Parts: sequence; structure tokens; C-alpha cells
Amino acid sequence: MSHRNWPVLAALPVLAVVAAPAWAADYLTVEQAQHALIPQAQAFTAIPLTLTPAQMTRIRQMSGTPQRTAQPRVWRAQRGAAMLGWIIVDEVIGKHEFITYATGISPDGHVLGVEILSYRESKGGQVRDPRWRDRFRGKTLADPFRLNQDIPNISGATLSSRNVTDGVKRLLAIHAVALAHAG
Repeated sequence: MSHRNWPVLAALPVLAVVAAPAWAADYLTVEQAQHALIPQAQAFTAIPLTLTPAQMTRIRQMSGTPQRTAQPRVWRAQRGAAMLGWIIVDEVIGKHEFITYATGISPDGHVLGVEILSYRESKGGQVRDPRWRDRFRGKTLADPFRLNQDIPNISGATLSSRNVTDGVKRLLAIHAVALAHAG
């Protein structure tokens, strides 16, 4: 290889770095999200949960979205002896990177709230908008969860909107299949 090609080769790694900008923001810790979603709770207890293949199949059937891991991250929220609900921390893909979010679910299976913990995309962070996330409050597995119908699409964040919406419905299916009677 001639020395005339070295400047071109030396520039390639720099171009690759410039061509693939990384952007990430962490907004809440799991503990902060827990308290934001169920503020009246005095304790959050991690619940070891391993879904069976049959449960994972049932979750997909109920939500229309596959469950990627057999061990979802789940906490039981309590005030004294009273069970107040569940917190499930999950990840969905945005356009290219994962969005980490937490969903609070009541013992009877309705959404108490959704919080975005980490957003790693350069665009589409509007899913953090409280007005958009509030649209999930009160939803149950029986609700349609259709983007542009009961959950609004966010222009410029369509993939993030769709995937968080699908993810929340999937977490409600996890509740129905594995947590509803575990309180």
C-alpha cells in the first residue's frame, strides 16, 4: 500500500464516529420512578419472577407483542401490609436504541402511570411528555392500545410512540398472566 493512501485511511475511523452520533439521557433511577408512579408506597420489594414458555406465549397472545426476557424486573409496592400495585421496568427499541421505562400497575390491572428512565435516541424524546404518558393512566388490558386512536402518535417519534404503547400493553399482559394473583 502506498503512503499516499494513509491520509484517507486515517480519516475513515473519524468519519465513522461522526457518521454515527450517540445521544443518551438518563432521567430517572428505578427508585425515583417507583416513587413517582406510586408515591404513597412505603416499600418496594423486588419480586423474582421467571416466566415459563407457556406464560410467554400467553403474554404474546394477549398483547400482540413478544416478551423478550423470561425474567422481567418487577417490584411490589406496599404501604404497611397493604399491596398498592406493581412496578415493572422494561425496555423497548426506539428507532435504533433502547428506551428504558417503568410502568405502575394497580393490583386490579390498570395503569397507574408510565415514566421514561433512559432515552438513547437522537430524536423522538417527546415520549417523555407528561401529557402523552398520562394517556396510559387508567388503561387496562381490555383497552385497544391503538396508536392514533386511543393513544396519540407523536410526529417525529412514531417508532418510539408505537413501541412504548405496545410495551405497556405487554406489561399489562405480564400482570394478568403472572402477577394478578400473586399480590
